[in-house]
Amino acid sequence: MKKLEHAIEAVILASRWLLVVFYLGLAMALGLYAISFGAKLYGFVSKLLSLDDTGTILQMLALIDAALVASLVVMVIISGYENFVSRFDNAEGELSWLGKIDAGSLKIKVASTIVAISSIHLLQVFLNATSFTDSQLMWLTIMHMAFVVSALFLAYIDRVMAQTKKDKDAEH
Repeated sequence: MKKLEHAIEAVILASRWLLVVFYLGLAMALGLYAISFGAKLYGFVSKLLSLDDTGTILQMLALIDAALVASLVVMVIISGYENFVSRFDNAEGELSWLGKIDAGSLKIKVASTIVAISSIHLLQVFLNATSFTDSQLMWLTIMHMAFVVSALFLAYIDRVMAQTKKDKDAEH
């Protein structure tokens, strides 16, 4: 029976390597998104002189939004691989800029990035407010606030868990 248990555990442990398919897929999607970003940048440059201030700001916000989304994807790829698949070999110095991101802090960073992306979208909407109804503006604001509250709750939970761990470590 113990052999069967070890075999099952080996299969379960090895199954983490299936995540590599997802991370490689995200890396490919990031490459495609970079092409999309290039097209947005080209479109912005090509009509730069004909844009007013609001149009210029909207175009720049779209580029910032794309950069935040791309950063989010990179964060998920690197920290997901590090946390769930395997440590990066020979990358100690290269990943020092990323810091140690565990699953809990990854959630906080993802939530913060989502709030930032939502903020940019909401700012774009407000700069284009005449294109939206009052009801649409209200619902977009409510959705944004839901993201903000969710991020705050995640941060609070992470803080409580860290304090609990610190208290337990101090007891031992």
